[in-house]
Amino acid sequence: MLQTSLSDLDKVVAIGGGHGLGRVLSSLSFLGPRLTGIVTTTDNGGSTGRLRHSENCIAWGDLRNCINQLVTQPDIGSLLFEYRFQNEGELKNHNLGNLMLVALDNLCVRPLDAVNLIRNMLHVECQLIPMSEQPSDLIAVTPCGNNVHGEVSVDKMHEFPNHLTVQPNVAATLEAVQAIEKAELILLGPGSFLTSIMPPLLLNDIQQALRRTNAKVIFLGNLKHEIGPASTISLQERLQWCENTLGFPLIHAVIQDIDKQSALTYPTYVHDLREDVNKNYHDRVKLKEAIESVVNHILTPVR
Repeated sequence: MLQTSLSDLDKVVAIGGGHGLGRVLSSLSFLGPRLTGIVTTTDNGGSTGRLRHSENCIAWGDLRNCINQLVTQPDIGSLLFEYRFQNEGELKNHNLGNLMLVALDNLCVRPLDAVNLIRNMLHVECQLIPMSEQPSDLIAVTPCGNNVHGEVSVDKMHEFPNHLTVQPNVAATLEAVQAIEKAELILLGPGSFLTSIMPPLLLNDIQQALRRTNAKVIFLGNLKHEIGPASTISLQERLQWCENTLGFPLIHAVIQDIDKQSALTYPTYVHDLREDVNKNYHDRVKLKEAIESVVNHILTPVR
């Protein structure tokens, strides 16, 4: 029997934010335009948060991070894109890539157009789509019924929230919805459960697309212990909470590192995923091979 491999797939989608999504996308960058990253846009900290406050824009930081990790031939353009101002003054700690994306957003009809212009400039083939093209914030409801506003504050919570929403209730980017509907494989994580992985899944359009898709969904586990409220419950409880929030089963398989295993009721595949030098980071080759192995198991037709 011929096994299904990643190279056989026409549409692969990865959902998340921060460094984790960028690492997944760079691991699978050989797929080129067949790979799509749907990126969380609710961050309100750092340079991104300051720009959101002054420009009323989406959070650009995670998109910038993903683009940077997908650059295969560093040049002056990519160096400028990642440049961060260090001197005192209004520009201190601002990332030039964030400023470039905001400027292009102001010049373009859509934020997605700004992303595509930068992608083309830096020769990034993978598709990158903001979860929404409208500004929104993450809101958590505590067990006591209080609202906690913004990712930075949610990360500082001492207890797991009862409820999580994105406000205002923005529409998902149409291209993100279409990518999910056409996907054969969807990857979630790694990254912060509440502030990187969950925000796109809270959008109604994306939830409906996940209901309609025939894709298999693989959850990629973290290498480090979660920091923040997600650390107060087990991975099993997080995954069940995610599916309860969506209102339907979602996850077909979980990939965990050999040194970071949790007892799960979901089909689980254990691999060595860590870099040899920095063991807090997923090794790109090992991650690609782990995903390939699971794809062989869950996507190969049974004869």
